[in-house]
Order: sequence, then C-alpha cells, then structure tokens
Amino acid sequence: MTGAHGPLPRVVVSRRGLARLNAGHVWVYRSDLVSSDGTPAGALVEVLEERGRSLGTALYSSASQIAVRMIAPTLVSDLSAFIRARIAAALAYRERVVRDSDACRLVFSEADSLPGLIADRYNDVIAVQLLTQAMDAEPARNAILSSLQESLRPEAIVERVDARVRELEQLPARESGLLAGEKRETVITMNGVRFHYRALAGQKTGAFLDQRENYAAAAAVARGEALDAFCYQGGFALHLAERCSQVTGIDSSRPALEIAEENARLNSREIEWLEGNAFDVLKDYAAAGRQYDTIVLDPPPFAKTRQALATALRGYKELNLRALKMLRPGGVLVTCSCSYHVGEADFIATVAEAAQDAHRGVRLMERRSQAKDHPTLPGVPETNYLKCLLLHVNN
Repeated sequence: MTGAHGPLPRVVVSRRGLARLNAGHVWVYRSDLVSSDGTPAGALVEVLEERGRSLGTALYSSASQIAVRMIAPTLVSDLSAFIRARIAAALAYRERVVRDSDACRLVFSEADSLPGLIADRYNDVIAVQLLTQAMDAEPARNAILSSLQESLRPEAIVERVDARVRELEQLPARESGLLAGEKRETVITMNGVRFHYRALAGQKTGAFLDQRENYAAAAAVARGEALDAFCYQGGFALHLAERCSQVTGIDSSRPALEIAEENARLNSREIEWLEGNAFDVLKDYAAAGRQYDTIVLDPPPFAKTRQALATALRGYKELNLRALKMLRPGGVLVTCSCSYHVGEADFIATVAEAAQDAHRGVRLMERRSQAKDHPTLPGVPETNYLKCLLLHVNN
C-alpha cells in the first residue's frame, strides 16, 4: 500500500485483535499487536492480520494503550484528503439531525471515522479538541482548520486543550487558545433558550451539547416546583423555567452559577441559584421535608474507570433515593449518568432499587441517550455513554 509520500508502515494484529475488529470495534490495543516495529508516532498505517490479509487503514499512536484506531476498511493514501471528505460527511449528517439549535457537535471522533477529533459549533464560533498524535500533526491540523473555515465561515476557531490526554499521547504541552479569528464570546440558542458562550471557559468545549435533546424532553414533562441538582450553567433549569412555577438550581461552582444567572437574565427567567454540594443539599432538604414536583439529577461522571463501578453505583443509588423521597405523588424525576462504565441496565436497576428503598412506585416514561449529533457506533460501546431516564412517581 502506498501513501502520498511512499509506502505506508504496516502493523500486524493478533487473533484477539482481529476478533475485536471483526466484531465491529475500531480499536486495537498495544497488547494485541504482533508487529509495529519502527512505526512513527501518529502515522497513517495499513493494518494486517497475521496471515497477511489487509484489514484497512488506521491511525497509529506510539504512546497510547490504544495503539491502532481504524479509519477505513479500505486503503487510504492521503490523510488530509480523507479528513476533508469525512468532515464534509459529518457536516452533512448534522444538517439532517440537528433542529432548533445553532450549537451542536460537528465531529465526534470515532463515530465520524476521525478518531481524536472533536469539533463543536457554538453559533459563529467553533471549538476543536485534537486528542491523538495523528490529529495533532501539522498536516491534519491544516486540513481540519481549512475544511471548517471553508464549509462554515466561522468568526473564530478555538482549540480547547485536554492536558491529561496530551500527556498520555506524549504530545508537547499546549495552551488553549484561538486558532483563527478573534471572537471569544457569543450567544447560542438551544430549543429556543439562549445561553452565553465563552470560548475559553467552562468544561469540555464550553457547554454540554450532548444533553440538548434531553433538555427539551425534560421540559415537556416538567411541572410545578422544580429542583435542578448539578445545574452547571443552567441547561436543564432554564428549560424547566418555561413550564414550572418555581425553579432552583444547585451547583458547587460559583463561576458556573454566575454564568447561569447571566443566562437567566438573557431569557428573562427568575431562577434561584444555590452554591453547594448537591449531595449535602439534597440530604438536608430531604431531612427537612422539602417537596418538589420535578427533580433533575445530572451529576459529573462517578465511574471514570471500571474499578470505580461499585462505588459509582452506590453514589447513584444514594442520590436517586434522596430525590425520590422529595418528590410529590405525580412528580417527575429526570436522572442522568454520563459514566460510560455504568451501563444502562445497571443504571436502571440502581434507580429501581432506590425507588424500592424509598417506598415509591415509579414508571419509566422514557429512556434517552446523548443527542443525535453525538452518534453511537453499534460496535463501539464507548461511543454510547450518556443515560437519561424520565420517571413518573406514582405514589
């Protein structure tokens, strides 16, 4: 196989690695490589099975335990041209699935056959994350930037750096900053609700776009007095405020709450913001007999590793138990987990146990996942990480 600058390096995968690829996954771990001698960091490589049959093209990392990330079952000779084509396809897909928003995920790494590239649109600003050696290399960077600029004509493109990932990929330290243009702030709209966006502030690339469709689903069933725990910059709370008589948002981050208050003013909403640890506040409120008609639980990931699963499930049970005790009959619980290691079945079972312990009957009205602009690959369970349950409390 020949690339734009000569023959591509070849890597050979073991039978276990082959079985994983045949099952639809796109990763090969370093322990499943039979041969990769001399393969440059971030190289475009041809992947072979032990008998010599070509399995397609991948990106290689010399540092990560995920050594090979497949990008095509065919032979790719020019990575820059491939990136341009895949970005065009990713944008066309978002045109089909994104509604009522000028903010969405444009490129979702493996789910768009561009492993290590995240690109999010925030109105006229685009935020990117380059998370692998291949995507961080200058040719790939240039292809990514030129494709996004030519296709969308943004006012600015900003790079949000994940220092931990760069360290794992053995990439040089880099600061978040502007890659093109000068605009650092804008206003975005999701489901008719407006939000301030600051390109170099906040978590992830600045907002939680994966919950966009869940915000609207929660608002559709919400009523009465509402409590949004772990509210961050007010995503759920601001949507609930359209339907509920009173909304309180709790978060431990004062900067996040300050932006939430700005967002409330932007939408002419009256919301009470409370700085505090949501676990402690819910415990105190439950002990005091506080009651609500709608409660949203959207905590940060409790299980960042498989070893943390048991502890995470205990945390989810405690959190949901407290919330269920505080809901009036006929109330609604919107409960979320963004921990990939917590599967949907385990999450539902944990919430069911909490309901039993709280002596509450619940109906599962809807089970939801991340928004459609964060697509899931059937063979890659890591792309399906967000669980969102809408429950009705019977008694």
